[in-house]
Amino acid sequence: MTDPIVRLRPEIASIVPYRQGRTAAEDAFKLSSNENPYPPLPSVLTAMAEGEINRYPEGSAVRLRELLGKRYGVSPEQVQIGAGSVSLLSQFITAAAASGDEVVFSWRSFEAYPLLVGTAGATAVMVPNTADHRHDLPAMIAAITDRTRVVIVCSPNNPTSTIVTRTEFVAFMAEVPPTVLVILDEAYVEFVTDPDAVRGAPLLRDYPNLVLLRTFSKAYGLAGLRVGYAVGAEYLMDAARAVAIPLSVTDLAQRAAIASLEHEAELLERVAALNSVREQIRAGIVAQGWNVPEPQGNFIWLPTGDLTPVAEEIFARHGIVARALVDGLRVSVGETESVEKLLSASAEVVQMRRTAAPTATLD
Repeated sequence: MTDPIVRLRPEIASIVPYRQGRTAAEDAFKLSSNENPYPPLPSVLTAMAEGEINRYPEGSAVRLRELLGKRYGVSPEQVQIGAGSVSLLSQFITAAAASGDEVVFSWRSFEAYPLLVGTAGATAVMVPNTADHRHDLPAMIAAITDRTRVVIVCSPNNPTSTIVTRTEFVAFMAEVPPTVLVILDEAYVEFVTDPDAVRGAPLLRDYPNLVLLRTFSKAYGLAGLRVGYAVGAEYLMDAARAVAIPLSVTDLAQRAAIASLEHEAELLERVAALNSVREQIRAGIVAQGWNVPEPQGNFIWLPTGDLTPVAEEIFARHGIVARALVDGLRVSVGETESVEKLLSASAEVVQMRRTAAPTATLD
């Protein structure tokens, strides 16, 4: 007799679960997860050592919210802390969208977006990127209907590493209905060097329907602790708090985030060093003949198209674990020592392309 099958929600049963990048061998560089290769600062480790893991965390993360509130010139009630920015994304989507509603975002963008929308029971409206791998904001505006509840803008965009400019974003916000929640996902904003890139914080007062998302996982090197934050109108933060899993941000994570903010200048020196490695990589691959978007995150997008599976294996043979998506490879900026192996791998992919089918492209 066959055991009965548990009935699941159809939209959940159809979702392909999120998969992490493949693990790296001991002699390989893991450049598949956009992690910061530097360990936490000694001061951060000291702050964590003072925590008591046998006790529950302070559920509202009040000390961290107060510190961030002062930074952004808002009240602590206008700040929400979550277990990484992806947890906050889930909270806002769940709070705003349900069955019959729509969530608009660019594609390709962060892999979790369609998963989170499907989990909420809403419909994902995925607007194709432009030919140069950027958000097509006019097309996103055109995709908004009376069923749209949330629009997500990712700058720098994961995985293409492209930015939305301030001018573009302001024009975009002027067209979005004020009843639609706009989430500006700035998980990688600390790595941005383009002066024209949008910065969400100065725009919060102008747009009550705007929520800013940030994380301590990338520039601050706390990916393993899972802590991020959102800033926006108090009622929106309350809505996120209403659907959040209680006590999900640990005391260690809160302490590490506070210490990281207090020693931010030292951390941003590391960001500058990673950006220097990023430019070294970009110069090398452009010299090899790649046509890639200018990277503004801590990762580079390689549009390998139909050659992606083979390209992934070439990188792996060279000791570089990259993130393979359907139409390209995302390669994180890692240790300086990884650059030579990375460029050797990318050069081999270029050589392979020259002997591949004419339909295979790297741009």
